[in-house]
Amino acid sequence: MAVATTDLSEKEIWSWLEDVPDPEIPVVSVVELGIVRDVSLDDDAVVVTVTPTYSGCPATAVIAIDIEQALRSRGVKDVRINTQLSPAWTTDWITQAAREKLSAYGIAPPVKDAICVGVLKGNAVIKCPRCKSSNTECISQFGSTPCKAHYRCKDCLEPFDYFKSF
Repeated sequence: MAVATTDLSEKEIWSWLEDVPDPEIPVVSVVELGIVRDVSLDDDAVVVTVTPTYSGCPATAVIAIDIEQALRSRGVKDVRINTQLSPAWTTDWITQAAREKLSAYGIAPPVKDAICVGVLKGNAVIKCPRCKSSNTECISQFGSTPCKAHYRCKDCLEPFDYFKSF
């Protein structure tokens, strides 16, 4: 059953998009990650503006397809996905709820000014998402995806991904 855009509100569309998981980290939604930048109604179309986590993100196409399918499954016939690269996505756009979900999932959430070169800038501390220890070390700048680094906890000895701060 098709839904006319005149029967929709932007708030309702935002709530539907909160159910669209990130394809690489399914415990958080594309809204919680701050990838969805804007929702608008344009004549008979729902227009969703997204900003990928970085311009070469391999999940960008999948995110667009997942958003389109989520809206079509609710009866929206005309969906347009706009990709906006500027301003560039930043980990500052990740919600507090998403940060907590990342940690519970075993991924250390981003910490401002943290860099993985064996030393952290300033007072940045990457806590182990499992035991919450601050006694961690960077193993590699490259984790399971390009937006993550690989860390190890020196207390519980568990490896974990750290979502890099951008």
